[in-house]
Amino acid sequence: MEFDNDGVRYIVTIKSGPKWGNRGQIHGMLNDFLEAKQALVSSNSKLHIEFINGCCYGRDDTPYKKQNYYKYCGQRFWTFISGEETLYTDIIEPLGHTAMERNREYQESYARITKRFVADFSRDFCENGSINWEKLVQFNSGIKDELPRHSRGKTTKKKRG
Repeated sequence: MEFDNDGVRYIVTIKSGPKWGNRGQIHGMLNDFLEAKQALVSSNSKLHIEFINGCCYGRDDTPYKKQNYYKYCGQRFWTFISGEETLYTDIIEPLGHTAMERNREYQESYARITKRFVADFSRDFCENGSINWEKLVQFNSGIKDELPRHSRGKTTKKKRG
């Protein structure tokens, strides 16, 4: 997300929570910030640039990071992007209502898929109400006949001539 406010261009990357990535992923985010800054500087933008790592939930009580960006989590993030100090709790009720509606649809769909999976599994890997383990293991781990000979771990040497 990118926006201007009071002479500042904010470049915001949005993550789910404060523990979203490993060192390499954070390094990638910092590189993205620097590339964005270079593009803005080359376009003669007169705006001051601030980089924000925004997290939808969680806490980080030291928002300024020594790599020259801010990390806003939870209430601090939602207040930053909206200007409303209670947005982080105001959005919960409508989300919960929508989630309940979607959950009902999800449960029905999940039940249909589960019934289909059980029927397919029973047809393909069960005999007389019991799992045919040999057939299941062969399906999961056995060598398929249609593979080329070299794919079976055997190699053929070419003769020089």
